Amino acid sequence: MLDLSEFHYQLSNTFKKPITKDQWEEYRLTDEQIRFFNKYGYLSNIKLLDDEQIAVLNNDLHEITNADHPGNPLFHEFHSNESSNPDTVLFHALGAWRITRGFHDLLWNPAFLMAASQLLGNKAVRFWHDQLFCKPAHHGGVVAWHQDYSYWTRTVPMQHLTCWIALDDATTDNGCLQYIPKSHNWGLLDKPELAGEMDSITDYLTGKQKKEFNPVAVEIKKGYGTFHHPLLLHGSGENRSNNSRRACVINVFADGTRSASNEPLLKGADPIPERQKMQGRFFPNLFTPIENNFKQDITQAYEL
Repeated sequence: MLDLSEFHYQLSNTFKKPITKDQWEEYRLTDEQIRFFNKYGYLSNIKLLDDEQIAVLNNDLHEITNADHPGNPLFHEFHSNESSNPDTVLFHALGAWRITRGFHDLLWNPAFLMAASQLLGNKAVRFWHDQLFCKPAHHGGVVAWHQDYSYWTRTVPMQHLTCWIALDDATTDNGCLQYIPKSHNWGLLDKPELAGEMDSITDYLTGKQKKEFNPVAVEIKKGYGTFHHPLLLHGSGENRSNNSRRACVINVFADGTRSASNEPLLKGADPIPERQKMQGRFFPNLFTPIENNFKQDITQAYEL
């Protein structure tokens, strides 16, 4: 099975790469959207996929959720059911970009890259890891309230970003993502069990934080994404509906992030020595902005 992490460029025509400045500008967020993100810690309802791209990814997803798929050993993590409740199911896996061309090329989706660079302060975007989260109809499990960076402190400084992409319509009934607005200002909290009790994080909150704990459900159509800050509290409830809730996640950080550990940062990935820059085969640079210096051919924006 070919390991697609060896290729730091698009392998298919699923996503059209912009060539001109005007083509890139089509994906640019507004100043108002960036102000909203900075104030509340998230930005939702961003169109990232068309129907054809959704179909490609869902077909890939259907194949690789099978534990007998030949690419399965390439996953950094693979949990057919990570739920701590035996009556519910939460499929969770890391590393799909190594296995299928669809999830590989998703990393170079221009709609994602432009927004990610802007939300990181117009910095170069480097890949951290991807995730798949699937909740089947009727008995889908929870993802407990948590902060992403509480699991990522092995990389510093904190200049990370998460993009959650709906592959099904995500609703309150089927376990859509939920946020606690402005909680990215609360500092780093203790790390709960990811698929454990939904509200276990409240044991670590102050009285003031508990009063400000007002969840906002992020209901979005398939093909749309939501970005959030690495300290923003988020989680998702059970799926008791008649519809599945599938999603993929792209986690990135600004170029210049360093390793804080001599151990492998992901299972199967080459270790990055402590204090060394995060780079190499498993952490490729995805996009470098060229502000006010676009040329007709901007393929130099990619590290191939």
